[in-house]
Parts: sequence; C-alpha cells; structure tokens
Amino acid sequence: MKSILQKSIILGLLLAGFSIHSQNRNLDNFRPQDQDGTGVFESQKDSVSTFNGVKVRVGGASTLQFQALDNENSGATPIKEIGSNFNLATANLDLDVALYDGIRMHLRTYLSSRHHHETYVKGGYFQIDKLDFISEGFLEDFMKYATIKIGHMENNYGDAHFRRSDNAQTIFNPFVGNLIMDSFTTEVGAELFYQCDSGFLGMVGFSNGKLNQNVKDSNGTTGGAAFLAKLGYDKQITDDFRFRLTGSLYNTGYAQSVYLYTADRSGSRYYDILQDETATSDNFRSGRFDPDFKNKITAIMINPFLKYDGLELFGTVELTSGRALAESDRRKATQYAGEVIYRFGNTENFYLGARYNTVSAELASGDDINIDRFQLGAGWFMTKNILMKAEYVSQKYKDYPAGNLLEDGKFNGLTLEAAISF
Repeated sequence: MKSILQKSIILGLLLAGFSIHSQNRNLDNFRPQDQDGTGVFESQKDSVSTFNGVKVRVGGASTLQFQALDNENSGATPIKEIGSNFNLATANLDLDVALYDGIRMHLRTYLSSRHHHETYVKGGYFQIDKLDFISEGFLEDFMKYATIKIGHMENNYGDAHFRRSDNAQTIFNPFVGNLIMDSFTTEVGAELFYQCDSGFLGMVGFSNGKLNQNVKDSNGTTGGAAFLAKLGYDKQITDDFRFRLTGSLYNTGYAQSVYLYTADRSGSRYYDILQDETATSDNFRSGRFDPDFKNKITAIMINPFLKYDGLELFGTVELTSGRALAESDRRKATQYAGEVIYRFGNTENFYLGARYNTVSAELASGDDINIDRFQLGAGWFMTKNILMKAEYVSQKYKDYPAGNLLEDGKFNGLTLEAAISF
C-alpha cells in the first residue's frame, strides 16, 4: 500500500512538472491556500469557467512549533515533566486537478504528523460544479448555485472546521490549538451544497459514518449511516461589513463506531500535556476532550461570524449527545467558544486575538466535568504564504473524580508557530 501511495505521489509530481513553469495556479471554485483563504468557508461559487484542459495544481504546507508549557495535576496520579523545545515539524501535500469543465479532484496527504510519522492519505473528493459531462448545459440553472462533493472526505459539519489547523495547514487558524472538543472526521459520503445570490445557503449530505472503512462490523452488519445538514446566511452587507450565521446537524443511528471527536489522527498541538508518568505511548490527543460518543450521536453546531473592517468575531455553540457502545443511556456534552480577532496593516497582515473555550460533559462514570481554556494570539503574515504566530494558553480541568489523571489538572504557557502554505 505504501509503495502504491509513493508511486501515485511521484506520478502526480511528474505530471505537474511538465507545465509547472508556465502554470496559472488558480482553479475554479477553489479556496486559496494562503492568506487570501482566511475568512473563507465553503469555496465561493462562480459559473464562469477557465477550463482549457486537464490542469494539476501541486500545493502543500509545513508547520513547526516551539513549545514552552507547564502542566500539573493533583498529584494522585503522577504526570510526566515536560520542558521547552521544538515539536516535530508537520507537512502536507495537496493535489488539486481540474479534470473537466466544472469537475475538480482534491487529494490531501499527510507527509508527517504527530501520530503517524509515516506518509498517509487524509482523504479526497470529486467536486462537481457543472454537469456538462452529461450534456452541455444540463441543469444549468440549478448548477449555477449548486456544488456536489463525493468522496472519502472531511465532513462539512459546522463552520469551526474551516478555521482549524489540519495537520500542517495551519494558516487559517489564528491560534495554535484547535477547540477542546475538536469535531472533525473523514467519512465516505456525498454532499449537495447550494448557495444563493441573496446570501442564503444550505447543505444536505450522507456518509457511512465510518473513519476506518470495512464491509462488515463486529455484529456482522455492514454498519449504519450519518446524516448531515447545514442552513445559513452569508452576505457582504457593505464594503466593510460581512455577516454569516449557520446551523449544522450531524446525526447517526446505529454505527459500529463514530469518531466525530477523535478522527484527527494528526494529533493535538499541545504535546505531552498531562501525560501519565508510566505511559509508554504518546497521548496524541493531549489537551483535547473526547466525550466517548461512539453510537447514536446527535450533534448540533451554531456558528455566528461577523467582520467589520478589521474586527472579526467568530462563535461556536455545540450541543451533542450519544453513548459508548456498551451503554444503554445517552449522555450529553456542551461546548461554547468565542473568538475576537483584530486584523490590521495595509493588507491586514498583522492580527491580535483572544479565544475563550469551555466544555461541560457527563462522563461514562456519571461524573459531570468542566474544562476551560483561554488563548491569546498574535500573528504576522510575512508574505501571503508565510505566517508567524505566538499564543499564550491556559487550560483547567474541573470536577474530575479523585485519582483521575486530570484531577485538578491544568497547563499554561507560550507556543510559537511558523506556518507555510501554498
């Protein structure tokens, strides 16, 4: 499998090499992977086509952090001492290919990540913005506003995933860490997204609810499915003021094991935080919270976004419930997050920001816990493709039972991050 992957990557690079010197890297209905992509959610729809033959866009990202964090807990369960140093550099490789007028393929490969040091594919999809491959002008009026995605891909649940760090692609995240409850997963499915000139938008989608693909589960069935939906409004009201508000749904019935909050195999940005002193393996999700919902999940996320001149506000309200496979009763978890970002400079190439994030949840043990995080961030776009960040973070764990590793747990300190994306 690794050999096939490596050959595929080499082939893609060779194909791109024939035209790389004269290549116009812009693609239709494509989110820019540099500073121009900040503040972008779903790719903007434009029915004007520039297709004049198969075109391969080779892109990628690289990120490196310096971490200086302190951590402690009640001491009932000893934790590892950590110092200050550089983390493992992470890297992505992107292949985006215009295959036909209105049809594009995307493939993202993690070249290195915290959890998997070896190269592996995150996922990919076909994006269809025209149906001219059926017949010219087929459903033209409908496809003027519609986009279809099909593949083993990142689910479009909520808006927070558009602003999170995706392994080495960190240029869209004004901070270093993602949310405490990091809703992100890649599943096989299809989505239909529709955006109107008036600003109203909607999406419906289905997936098989599986991170790890197989044709049979432990109960002898092929598994269940997940339903996704999004409804919202996104409009540039004036030259200086933009308003967006969306509500999203992710719902499963029976599923062998859903990974909505644990699917990110690239790992957390806070390395070795509150790690058991006797642990022999790395808890690559350190600093995040998994409510351990693996079955019959209902998750709702509401995201307001406002931008007035350089001032930017983004919020997350997430209400979710589910159960572990062995449980009969559903439990609940709630997450709130608010960000305030001020961008300034001739090209808004500097910014200052703050984020407050809190999670309250019922554990399988019956204990009700709370986690609070505060982040201060600053950034400088040296160029559109290079971002330097600094973040101060303070996170506290409350109401964990006696003897738990996270009892009275907390960590705080400074993290520096350099991000390149093209």
